[in-house]
Amino acid sequence: MTSHATGAPVGDRAQGDRALWDRAAVGDEAAFSELFERHVEAVWNHAYRLTGSWSGAEDLTSTTFLTAWRRRADVTLVRDSALPWLYTVAGNAARDEHRGAGRRLRLLRKLPDPPVVSDHADAVAERLDGEQRLREIVDAVRTLPKAQRAVVELCLLGDLSVADAAAALAVAEVTVRAHLSRARARLRTLLEEK
Repeated sequence: MTSHATGAPVGDRAQGDRALWDRAAVGDEAAFSELFERHVEAVWNHAYRLTGSWSGAEDLTSTTFLTAWRRRADVTLVRDSALPWLYTVAGNAARDEHRGAGRRLRLLRKLPDPPVVSDHADAVAERLDGEQRLREIVDAVRTLPKAQRAVVELCLLGDLSVADAAAALAVAEVTVRAHLSRARARLRTLLEEK
């Protein structure tokens, strides 16, 4: 069996993550670079699903790997794979950014509106229905209770198994399944209203 994110055999990749992370934890930059190359596409895809924005996904991916480098000595891998931990970091960073954006937006609302200038890029962006739908989904996910949101980010947006999400969140698999079921029902209701 091979990983859809890297094309490498799953067992070899997971076993390799542990060995690479151990080397990176003591400062081996080449080992960390290999981990980066192995997981950057999957993390970027997850970040895109969390943000609905290409540039936001790039920023979030950078933040995730910067955090991974800074915290490499105290990271606990799930089933000897770095991906669940990286997805968790990306989810936390996305929530932090969303809260920060809300604060910035409240500050900007206090300023007078600038004159409106039409931009061709804005017109093209508005026509991309797929991105708009993804933004609606991301907004709906943000309204979920914290536990449900974390499970959705890992299982539905991050494509982790229930077992891996349970290990990453340090909860029972049945808890993950329950949160996932409730979140799906709530998301279906929210998205049908739009």
